[in-house]
Amino acid sequence: MVHQTRSKLTALFPHAQHPVIISAPMLGTANSTLAAEVSKAGGLGIIPAGFDFTPSSTHLTTLDSELSAARTKLNILPTVSKYDDPLPVGAGFILSHPSFLTHFLTTALPLLRANRPAAVWLFAPRADDVASGAVRTAIAALKAEGFVVMFQVGTVAAARQAARDGVDVLVCQGVDAGGHQFAGGAGVVSLVPEVVDMLAQEREELGLGEREVVVVAAGGIVDGRGVAAALALGKFSCVCVVQFTVAEEAWTPEFRRNLILETRDGGPATVKTPVLDDIQGTPIWSGIYDGRALAGKSWQDHAAGMPLEENRRLFKEADKAGDTSRKITWVGTGVGLVKRIQPAADIVREVRGDALRRIRGLQSAS
Repeated sequence: MVHQTRSKLTALFPHAQHPVIISAPMLGTANSTLAAEVSKAGGLGIIPAGFDFTPSSTHLTTLDSELSAARTKLNILPTVSKYDDPLPVGAGFILSHPSFLTHFLTTALPLLRANRPAAVWLFAPRADDVASGAVRTAIAALKAEGFVVMFQVGTVAAARQAARDGVDVLVCQGVDAGGHQFAGGAGVVSLVPEVVDMLAQEREELGLGEREVVVVAAGGIVDGRGVAAALALGKFSCVCVVQFTVAEEAWTPEFRRNLILETRDGGPATVKTPVLDDIQGTPIWSGIYDGRALAGKSWQDHAAGMPLEENRRLFKEADKAGDTSRKITWVGTGVGLVKRIQPAADIVREVRGDALRRIRGLQSAS
């Protein structure tokens, strides 16, 4: 039955309840409080870990303090041998910074070893780091320490490579998603089934052996209807939802909360483009990635023909003056379904409960 209480994902995360609702590692938005509340409600909360792996980087020091704070919030206390019990949250890293190759194993891995999060979420490696085997080496090191390794992908080819490299969970992100993603991707309705089929058909070539790679659907999933639909895409599918952007615990500024809550018709209200990173000066994304955000003032001026340098100048001047009108608000096409601010735990319980009711309704109707 679809409404079973256990699944492939709950086998990896025993604290979680099926269907597993996951809050993504939204840098600048998610935090230890949000992640802890999601996990306490039977979901899986992910703390953003950033992309700078140089010694004493602010990303790593913040992650260290956030993981410690999550442990306190979840009342999982240290023993004489440091932390024996895994922390039922994840840490989400962006791998596109050059410091991944030179420092990840010497800075991030010891930090993770000390704090023991249950999962490590990886995204956006550089092509050279994949080709050289550096990403595979990092995955093997993480798995040797007992971490569940989750890898965010947007194409079947990327999913194939990540499975070959040894990951436990593939987060298949469709192009409806907010924030950064593959520039040339597909929606979850086609992406997830094709990835599931690929894993089944190429098990021997991928060297999976007895290993089962769990598939998670992400992108454009907001409520119980989206969760129920995602679960039908493949027998291993679970989901991520986007309402956590405006959860009470999120670090989302008030002006962004208001924009998100006021926006309807998420297709034309958002734009998927690399231009917004060019405007705000984000240097870490290579050409295979872009991002989806609200089509705000900066985008409107670009679409009207404003030169990039002029747009950048206006962005910086507005930012310096405290004017938020040119800020970038990363959000997906499901934004029109986000209508109220709630505690993160309520989002998890409400979305999961609604999904199960809808699945049972479909079963009884048949």
